[in-house]
Amino acid sequence: MPSRTTLARREHVGPLVVQKPLHPEGPDVCQCIVVHPPGGIAGGDAIELDVTVGAGAHAQLTTPGAAKWYRAAGRRASQGIACRVADGAVLEWLPQGTIVFDGADAASTLRVELKPDATYIGWDVVCLGRTASAEPFTHGEWRQRIDIVRGDALVWSERAVLRGDSPLLASPAGLNGAPVFGTFVAMAPALPDELLVACRVFDPAQGEGAVTRLPQALVARYRGNAIESAHAYFAALWAAVRPALTGRTAVPPRIWAT
Repeated sequence: MPSRTTLARREHVGPLVVQKPLHPEGPDVCQCIVVHPPGGIAGGDAIELDVTVGAGAHAQLTTPGAAKWYRAAGRRASQGIACRVADGAVLEWLPQGTIVFDGADAASTLRVELKPDATYIGWDVVCLGRTASAEPFTHGEWRQRIDIVRGDALVWSERAVLRGDSPLLASPAGLNGAPVFGTFVAMAPALPDELLVACRVFDPAQGEGAVTRLPQALVARYRGNAIESAHAYFAALWAAVRPALTGRTAVPPRIWAT
């Protein structure tokens, strides 16, 4: 029987939903678009997304646009994403970005649990303030935590606390005045040595980018002035990494073009 990845179970409480699963690449890859119809996260909101990818399956999750975190009005908002990826499975987490409004009080966590033979490719792009409206991030707080576990070992952990008055926003060791930053991570049972060289040929159109190799991960960073530039840079890296780790050509989701 031919292989097929399907959305076996979908359940939601509240407005956060997963749209009808799509198979733009054929039956092997199941693409799901995660939608938050209110369009933004307000103070006091708490969003949770729980993802399980079964053995041998290939799931790709993306979003229709950038998530917006509104002014908090004294109440913290939070988002927690928990993913479990079984042996032989692939998870791609490819959101379109996050915009943190001035005055937001927000906490975002991502935890990915990988079985020994699982593959993960994901990124996260954050914009502090609304650059299109010339609104800087001068008040509020953005907290972010990313943990990736393989087997029983924590192999990647990153935590950030950025406040509107933090020296890190202007420091060369921090954001150096850039409102947009992001991280791209790829993890697989085996990472080809030549993949690092292939990824280092790419440079963002605006801002700075860098790629490094860790024992179990390929990691890229972006720092600059535009979500669009960060997204294009990470998409170029994804186009190089995906075939090397999954044997599949990178087919951009149609939602990115809308």
